[in-house]
Amino acid sequence: MTLEILTAEQLAPLRHGFFTRKGGASSGVFSGLNCGYGSSDQSEIVAINRARAADAMQVAPEHLIGVHQVHSATAVTITEPLTDKPKADAMVTNQPGLALSILTADCQPVLFADPNAQVIGAAHAGWRGALDGILETTVEAMCALGARRRDIIAVVGPSISQRAYEVGPEFFDTFMADTPENARFFASGEGDRMLFDLPGFGLHRLRHAGIATAEWTRHCTYSDAERFYSYRRTTHAKEADYGRLLSAITL
Repeated sequence: MTLEILTAEQLAPLRHGFFTRKGGASSGVFSGLNCGYGSSDQSEIVAINRARAADAMQVAPEHLIGVHQVHSATAVTITEPLTDKPKADAMVTNQPGLALSILTADCQPVLFADPNAQVIGAAHAGWRGALDGILETTVEAMCALGARRRDIIAVVGPSISQRAYEVGPEFFDTFMADTPENARFFASGEGDRMLFDLPGFGLHRLRHAGIATAEWTRHCTYSDAERFYSYRRTTHAKEADYGRLLSAITL
């Protein structure tokens, strides 16, 4: 099956993509393009999937760069292929031929570019990382390489949508402790439950950072099982594990 790669006009003509699960070699609950070695899928199969993604990005597999994602606000600058993955949740580079990649399964994959300065970035932004500032840290790291905020474009890829993201009062209180203005990203659910708008929150943080453009592809990972992996959907279905979607960008 052919790979399905979602792209954004805003990031053109840079080579980039939000890969769906279609076109991979994995089977069972991982059926499709599972690119996460952190899953219990066979590592040889994950390697095949990642090689297919690297080929689509027109880079060697070792030039498809990733980090050990830990829901932090840490961004690292990449100048060459990595032998060990640092603990971080975003990467930036100005080096051609390196594809920065992020793994997600409901969290926001965010791809960044300043086409004028030829600086790119990629971030993994779950609720914790977004609240702690991973998106702003990525922008700052890009600026350190010569990017300008007014020229930076950011696109949020497939993520869990508000209608599928039910949370409890403790979660809400965490965001209120940051600023009462965050109430706008919550809608009422059943009982004491609320619905959180993760992409909306991410877009707010990006736009508040002063960049040129911030958009969401408007794909919900939870609601489309044929195209996307979802940690929350897997949990609700009581499945043993879940696949990881890959998003990448290169100069």
